[in-house]
Amino acid sequence: MLSRIVLTLSLFSSLPALAADKPNVLLICVDDLRPELGCYGVDYIKTPHIDRLAESSRIFGRHYVQGPTCGASRYTLLTGRYDRGNRGNRGNGALFARASKLEDPPAHPSLPRHLRDHGYQTVSVGKVSHHPGGRGGRDWSDDTKPEMPGAWTRYLQPSGDWRHPRGIMHGLAHGEIRKKAGNMDVYQAKPGGDEIYPDGLITNEALKELKTLAADEAPFFLAVGIIRPHLPFGAPKKYLDLYDGVELPPIPHPAKPEGLSTWHGSGEFMKYNRWGKDPRKDDDFATEVRRHYAASVSYADAQVGRILEALKATGEMDNTIILLWGDHGWHLGEHAVWGKHTLFEESLRSPLIIHYPDIPKAGVRTEAVVETVDIFATLCELTGLPTPDELDSQSLVPPLKDPAAAGDLAISYHGGSKSVRTDTHRLILHRSGEAELYDHRSKDGETKNLANEQKEMLEALVDTIQDRLNP
Repeated sequence: MLSRIVLTLSLFSSLPALAADKPNVLLICVDDLRPELGCYGVDYIKTPHIDRLAESSRIFGRHYVQGPTCGASRYTLLTGRYDRGNRGNRGNGALFARASKLEDPPAHPSLPRHLRDHGYQTVSVGKVSHHPGGRGGRDWSDDTKPEMPGAWTRYLQPSGDWRHPRGIMHGLAHGEIRKKAGNMDVYQAKPGGDEIYPDGLITNEALKELKTLAADEAPFFLAVGIIRPHLPFGAPKKYLDLYDGVELPPIPHPAKPEGLSTWHGSGEFMKYNRWGKDPRKDDDFATEVRRHYAASVSYADAQVGRILEALKATGEMDNTIILLWGDHGWHLGEHAVWGKHTLFEESLRSPLIIHYPDIPKAGVRTEAVVETVDIFATLCELTGLPTPDELDSQSLVPPLKDPAAAGDLAISYHGGSKSVRTDTHRLILHRSGEAELYDHRSKDGETKNLANEQKEMLEALVDTIQDRLNP
């Protein structure tokens, strides 16, 4: 690839408009990833490759997603806009709903389309939008039904033994496809190499793309979507072996909430084969589930390591912005939930790590409250591209330059309920108008509803939600 301007602290100045002068962007999306990584201060999780990336990056300790479900969260990441559509559009079909109304050129370009329109090669591998490979149809392989029309130069999902992208999404070892969830084990650890589970295949394709893109004169935006630790928790046995003899900490606030809440019965988890066991009633089984989740995280971490090593081998590491992003969190027994789909902290908080060469105070964590919608504007500023006026996004360059910079707040929603997270509080506003209010300065956290006690705070946060989602 022709040499380009190496990023320094002058990154934050206005960059030339020529595409050849632009930095590359590598976005790594990891599904259902809790902010439980070594670089987030969790000592029992083995994530050496992400931790190494974090040493030269900014770690966002309080990053929140807009939706506690894959499609709604990725919609915001890829459009830089809150989903103000109806209740159904805030689910996994959000991007398909947008595609059905899309003009060409779009009035509101997506992140990859915006970069493509400014000279970037834009390539998606794996689960970046909701469907791995970014297509619809019965097996998620119909070229006439793109999830994001016009966004990608190429959007790829090799299927191998899993036959099609739909099979990849919930695939277990050696091509096992989910036909009926009740016949598929909720966790699994087979001996073998990384390629016996779907993420090995996704990573292999990403490595090929990195080599091809690095040989091109144009800058690239490569988005790679790793599926684990999404259910079922399947990973090669060598990653489960990392947790032999490791003592896991107790589950915090494990009781089912009393009164009003977004609690649910963990239906996504419970529909898999659990051998008649329930982690809400069986502590030993709960521990095994948590161990297999941890193994899936370590498997995902290994794929991140392979991708970063391949980027380094191309010679483009010093000219590439890297973002590692979790699409939402996941309950492992907190509030008696095993899954996502709540508006509690465990569903909405996820990792965000941003790297660029010569970042000030590399490896230092910021506690600024930020949200996924901010990523679009951030990448516009880091690449020197114009920021579209219609975004709900604001740049994260201030906490990138100074980890002590103040944050803002984070809006989230699911179904008919909405939430706002501030530096100190979380409000959850239900469709009925009833509310939950939690004070994170208290040891009670999200276990004691203060809505009847802090009415002035409640009213102010209700107004904030309305202002953000109904401008």
